[in-house]
Amino acid sequence: MKIAIMGSGGVGGYYGARLATSGHDVHFIARGEHARAMRESGLRIESGTGNFAIPRVRVAEDSSEVGAADLVVIAVKLWDTEAAAHAVVPLVGPSTIVVSLQNGVEKDDVIGAIVGREHLIGGVTWIIARILEPGVIAHTGAMQRVVAGELDGTTSERVGRVVDAFSGAGVNAAASDDIRRATWEKFAFLAASAAVTAVTRLSMGPVRNHPATRALLRDAIAETVAVARANGIAIPEAFVDEQMSFVDSLPAAGRASMANDILHGGRLELEWLSGAVIRLGEKAGVPTPVHRTLYAALAPYANGAPEAG
Repeated sequence: MKIAIMGSGGVGGYYGARLATSGHDVHFIARGEHARAMRESGLRIESGTGNFAIPRVRVAEDSSEVGAADLVVIAVKLWDTEAAAHAVVPLVGPSTIVVSLQNGVEKDDVIGAIVGREHLIGGVTWIIARILEPGVIAHTGAMQRVVAGELDGTTSERVGRVVDAFSGAGVNAAASDDIRRATWEKFAFLAASAAVTAVTRLSMGPVRNHPATRALLRDAIAETVAVARANGIAIPEAFVDEQMSFVDSLPAAGRASMANDILHGGRLELEWLSGAVIRLGEKAGVPTPVHRTLYAALAPYANGAPEAG
């Protein structure tokens, strides 16, 4: 397949590299120092599943240089969703498949309105990865899972092709007949873990080991589940307990990307994570006091470290 990766940071860089090593024609859409390093020295992956490198990669700063792709993977930060969707348009031909591996629950509506919902399938990923330095992606632990599905819940040959591409690249990939539920389930965990690790400036180990922060994390997950159910998503009763067991299986040093962003003075996805929980809760009439508190504590850092004074 000819595959375009829109957003070549931790998630896009890692999966793009995996797809490239398995023989796909992968084009990375990237800019800045990271793009220059990839163009000059290739892409290196440092991973808990084994390090590897691609000496030569295809890198474009402008998506119009690439032409139509068979598959477009969107992996930009949530604040760039609309801009990325517009940039994807030149990559879309009659049979192009577009999938977003972003974290939010509002992303597909934004992307579908721009690229055409007929091209879009739903996607979710579970991975801890970040740019370690330009041209180098660090993948923490062994978790690397992708789930894809038609947004209307039907089965399709094209979803199978996407799953096969990721599976053939050594990724744990599967098809879902309820991708909206899968997206909300990931969101419930991610919105909570991102906010709690960011507000405490701690990795997952200390957060899950202290009774107070463990309870905070659980309450944040449960609150988002309540919002999901009010929006028609049938999340099982055992889900919160299962997520806390999942938390216990994660690398102790792992942090959500928003926690890494706040530690490095970067912009936060807060408005599309806890902010979305609050917005969607208000529309559904569900109180969200936990996420409101987390949001308030993090809001001064949403656009980077606030100035003193």
